[in-house]
Amino acid sequence: MSEISVKLKEVLFRFHSAVKSSKILHGPIPKMIAASKTKPVEDIIEAYKCGQRDFGENYIKELLEKAFNQTILNDCKEIKWHFIGHLQKNKVNKLISVPNLYMIQTIHSQALASQVNNALSKLSTKMSGDNKLKILIQVNTSGEQEKNGLDPDKVSPLVKFIMAECLNLQFKGLMTIGMLDASQHGHTIDNPNPDFLTLIKCREDVSRECGLKIEDMELSMGMSQDFEHAIEMGATYVRIGTIIFGERNYSLMVNES
Repeated sequence: MSEISVKLKEVLFRFHSAVKSSKILHGPIPKMIAASKTKPVEDIIEAYKCGQRDFGENYIKELLEKAFNQTILNDCKEIKWHFIGHLQKNKVNKLISVPNLYMIQTIHSQALASQVNNALSKLSTKMSGDNKLKILIQVNTSGEQEKNGLDPDKVSPLVKFIMAECLNLQFKGLMTIGMLDASQHGHTIDNPNPDFLTLIKCREDVSRECGLKIEDMELSMGMSQDFEHAIEMGATYVRIGTIIFGERNYSLMVNES
């Protein structure tokens, strides 16, 4: 067995154990995104062979190179790409050209939502029903100025805007990248991560203010350090990279400029 297959098996065991023990199951069944930033195509293919289907990328140029790789196109036909990095408006057209783009998890403004929606309108394939591009709204739950995302009290107006004006987008829920210190603190259900609590509260507010069912909204929160606690708190997506693929080598990262 390869090193990645061994690590993935170990992570999946922990993942499924956390799902079974979770007492908070308000939303969809949790899913794991393999965060493959800076990792080579060979690692993605190996994880795919082991059954992993959802992969997350942070950078447009890197995602394009991987998604258009001929081996991935030929042998990984069920792959689902999640964009989980900061999306600049001048990169929108490139992003929506990605084959098997499943979800953008980092929508954070009306302007960005409109640009993605308008770009999709220009495609020859009409977006409707399940063909709409799934999106999550990124929420700044920690209040850190350097973090992207909306303040929690500004999320519901954006949801209403997307539902009314962005007919090519399907709002699916909320995402956060919490404070690093909090993710490393070893939180438990009795001492929960405050970023997770804020995202949960935000989902409740959106449900009430936008007339949506809580169980229909995803929560993307938790990474390698704290994914089990995130599942315990009700996460429906966790983004796991390092403990599957090993430490990232940023010297190999594709230049985004």
